[in-house]
Amino acid sequence: MSELKHVIIYTDGAATGNPGPGGYGTVLLHGAHRKELMDGFRLTTNNRMEIMAAIAGIAALKSPCRVTLYSDSQYLVKAMSEGWATRWRSRDWWRTKTEKAANPDLWERLLDLCAPHTVEFIYVKGHAGNPENERCDQLAVAAAARTDLPLDVAYEESRQTGEPAKRPELREGEPCRKCSTPVVKRVPQKPPKPGQPHYAYYLYCPRCRTAYTITAALREGASSDFPTLDLFAPDEEE
Repeated sequence: MSELKHVIIYTDGAATGNPGPGGYGTVLLHGAHRKELMDGFRLTTNNRMEIMAAIAGIAALKSPCRVTLYSDSQYLVKAMSEGWATRWRSRDWWRTKTEKAANPDLWERLLDLCAPHTVEFIYVKGHAGNPENERCDQLAVAAAARTDLPLDVAYEESRQTGEPAKRPELREGEPCRKCSTPVVKRVPQKPPKPGQPHYAYYLYCPRCRTAYTITAALREGASSDFPTLDLFAPDEEE
């Protein structure tokens, strides 16, 4: 099997006003070959342009490659190199219990584009004299200054619709939010106190042993025919 071609990619993004008119610049290097890419949108953010610069660079590769991608965006580098974006996708783009990850449309594209390649994301300090980083900045600023910029449709639509204020509750069979194993329904071992609110069941991850209470299982008062402990004791852990 032949060794993968090694391609070096430099990227940068910019947005005037943030949000505002934005652009990205990308430089691809392989041996004596060089390719520069640039484009922009009429209303977008700096972070979106940082991701778009990486998307443009990876999308330009015609076969699987070993890629070293340099960016001055810690947001981009950490999200990819530390697995943040992969975890967000596994959780249906929720960062926390109440907050969704920004830019899921772009993270989805970047993760899919990186899949056939071996990509290393490396942080490089911006405006510190690195020639290729400086060139990417020039391309990004020039792209943002164009007067015929297209719409960043996903971003403008997200501004109009907004994001859900609360994360949807987990349901039986859906992936655990810690390890992605399907959760199962279990009934508490301890019976509720008479007349007290209680949860008739909970969702449980058999792998990482995380338990989730959900409002659908909340009961106002204990039933007189609540099952016995032995009958509804949780299964033994493997």
